This record gives sequence, structure tokens and C-alpha cells, in this order.
Amino acid sequence: MLVGGVGPRQNFDERLLAAQNRERDAIGAAPLSWDPVLARSARDWARYLARTGKFEHSPDSPWWSGPEGENLWAGTVNYYQPEAMVGLWASEKRAYKAGVFPNNSRTGRVEDVGHYTQLIWEKTGAVGCALERGRNEDFLVCRYTQAGNVLGERPI
Repeated sequence: MLVGGVGPRQNFDERLLAAQNRERDAIGAAPLSWDPVLARSARDWARYLARTGKFEHSPDSPWWSGPEGENLWAGTVNYYQPEAMVGLWASEKRAYKAGVFPNNSRTGRVEDVGHYTQLIWEKTGAVGCALERGRNEDFLVCRYTQAGNVLGERPI
């Protein structure tokens, strides 16, 4: 299947970045830039998830870096396009309400908006992502600096 003349996983990083920046543009947030250091960090964690089959956020950031934000996604191997992966996080905007974090969810559950708030977090300027194939699932990890979802701050 071709999408806009591009194979399903061709230009994957560029398409991930573009999908995230479309969401940010829709609310007036500055675009993210791609950071290869964050992408390497994301790759290490994505490989761990693929190897173990676990689906969990990484422990605290490594000592050599500041705090990083993180969004995770998992789905059927070789089935999803990067736009659909980001679309899952973006779909949380239906539960989003403006305000001070963590009081940004119409449902009262930060879990219902946390990926979206990281995606649109105004102080975040860079992202790096990696996709790794596990036994039964693909695992996508995106890392962000400056980290979002900071208690007491507004996403935008």
C-alpha cells in the first residue's frame, strides 16, 4: 500500500516528526526539531521493550541528560503507519481541557491525556523516536526535551 507515493515505512522519522508537528501547529505551538541523541536514547528503550515484550515507561533519565519526556506506542507488526501511531496519542485531545497539569483531563484521569499533553507541551522543542520489532508487536518510543507533563505548569 502506498500513501502519497511513499511506502508504508519509508521516510519513517520524517513522517513521525511531521505528524507530531501538525498537532502542534493546530494549537499554535512551535514545531519540534529532530534530535539524533534523543532518537538513540529512544532506540535503546525500544529495543528493550521489543526484547522483553514488556510495555512500560523507562526508569528515570540517565545521569548524563536532563529529564526527558516519553511517549510509547505498541501495535501489530508492520501494520501501522507512523501517522496512525502519532494519531493514537493525538486522539487523546478529545479528553483534553486547558489548565494546569495534571488537571487537563475532562475525565479526571491524567492517563487519558498524558500522551497528548507531552506531544503539545509548549516548552518541548526536540524529539527523537525509534521503532523496534518485537516478537508479536512493534514498539515505538519517542523521547522529548524539555520534558512535558510537569506538575503545576500549563501545557500551552
